[in-house]
Amino acid sequence: MEFNVEELRAYFLTRIIGRRIEYYEELESTNTEALRLAQENAPEGTVVIADAQSEGRGRLDRIWESPPSLNLYLSVVLRPDITAAASSLIPLMIGVAVADIISKYGPGQVRLKWPNDVLVDGRKICGILTEMRTRADRVHFIIVGIGVNLNMRKLDFPREIRETATSLRMGTECEIDRIDVAIRLFESLERWYRIFMSGGEAAIREKWLQYADIIGKRIEVVFKSDIQRGTVVGLDEHGALLLEGETGVQQVLAGDVCIERL
Repeated sequence: MEFNVEELRAYFLTRIIGRRIEYYEELESTNTEALRLAQENAPEGTVVIADAQSEGRGRLDRIWESPPSLNLYLSVVLRPDITAAASSLIPLMIGVAVADIISKYGPGQVRLKWPNDVLVDGRKICGILTEMRTRADRVHFIIVGIGVNLNMRKLDFPREIRETATSLRMGTECEIDRIDVAIRLFESLERWYRIFMSGGEAAIREKWLQYADIIGKRIEVVFKSDIQRGTVVGLDEHGALLLEGETGVQQVLAGDVCIERL
């Protein structure tokens, strides 16, 4: 499906997210290109979109499968005037913004997996990767990379992830217009970014917890050789998971989360 980037540019000319859009037929990674542009003082709201990625990146150095003409691969440059410590809620905020859009297409039960994987009926439909650069203790810029599986069929996925990945097309049995998703996504990102910048951290945490549906559940978190187990009791003010275990309540700052099955 052709990607009409001029339509997208015209629609978002007067807004924050999408005020500048750079489109490429193929990149190694939209995050890498957005990082280069940000270092050259690209304005806040600059979006890099690629029809395909040859080396798409996910969390924890994983590969994000990025075939051409099927999905949405983009990165956004943000320049919030905040401390580096205050930026920790941004990955959760982005997850909420994406989940809101996926939900509107009705592909199934939409859930967020900490910190910001988006799942439909337990299968991953979207990955999010945030990368930050600082000056002293302040944010210089943040790159937010988003990959959403839109029109892939089951056999389009590599064999090793066919049972754990999904797409909007698989959930709705309809071909998805990539421009329509991009417009909705930009609007949702802008809405939640404005909420964040106006002091709406509590609203972000509350919405994230609604999508996660994880309070009171026992989980296991694996990060490299470290394993944490406990019952989820909430999020702290910075977006870290709070687990209650044998030694009391502990923070989870990174890792892969798996709900323990009884």
